[in-house]
Amino acid sequence: MVIFKKISDLQNHLLKLRATGSRRVGFVPTMGALHAGHISLINRARANGDITVASIFVNPTQFNDRSDFDKYPSSIEDDISLLAEEGCDVLLLPSEEEVYPEGEQKMQSYGFGYLDGILEGAHRPGHFKGVGQVVARLLDIVNPDFVYVGQKDFQQCIVIRNLISLLGKENEISLTVCPTIREADGLAMSSRNRRLTEPQRALAGLIYQCLVSIQAKQMDSSFKIVQKECMDLLEEKGFLPEYVSLADAADLSLLEEYDKSKKMVALIAAKLGDVRLIDNMVIN
Repeated sequence: MVIFKKISDLQNHLLKLRATGSRRVGFVPTMGALHAGHISLINRARANGDITVASIFVNPTQFNDRSDFDKYPSSIEDDISLLAEEGCDVLLLPSEEEVYPEGEQKMQSYGFGYLDGILEGAHRPGHFKGVGQVVARLLDIVNPDFVYVGQKDFQQCIVIRNLISLLGKENEISLTVCPTIREADGLAMSSRNRRLTEPQRALAGLIYQCLVSIQAKQMDSSFKIVQKECMDLLEEKGFLPEYVSLADAADLSLLEEYDKSKKMVALIAAKLGDVRLIDNMVIN
């Protein structure tokens, strides 16, 4: 695996590789603290393309809470070893100055309509503005043929899909959303899980149990009833739930009730101590 800290060096390297033939680039953008979920994306990229590129960059513009940014876990040496073991070809490890050479304030901003004001957009103001900025920049840097992201960040997946369209690259870049990888108790793998205490970790799988309940009760219950059951259970066990919601899986328009004519997605966000957890499940 070749590691680049300078964007110009990475781009020159990729140009040379592409010049040797029809070489397709699969790209996995990450913020590090890698786990099996990230590795599943690397493996998917390796299976589908000729060159696998990963990036590790903790993007400050998508954190509406500075303390969350400061506490974001970092394990660069372990991440590098893991990527090398899994056969990643190239790693981009840039500084903030490399990604935002003129400062983040001069970066173009992208609006995502109603997605900016619901669910993650509502609870993390400015988050998707930052996501749009960094992903647009990374796509410009890497110029990939394929991009691989995880379903755990369902709303972000739709934002990235819309961003590719806004950039006019929907015919150049193929976005693949890969399944969420889970722990044995169902907890969605996440870098933030490292911050859970042992007692908190024992409780964290309850979010997945709530999603399973939402799925299982779609045939014989009202979503509003199941929604309240989940909110009450989470609160009873010490969570601070932010939302338990149901949406159209195609565009994330919110649904008040089950609609069996559509593919739906159930989404949950809740805090456990100072760790914010999100998860989702596509149903029907």
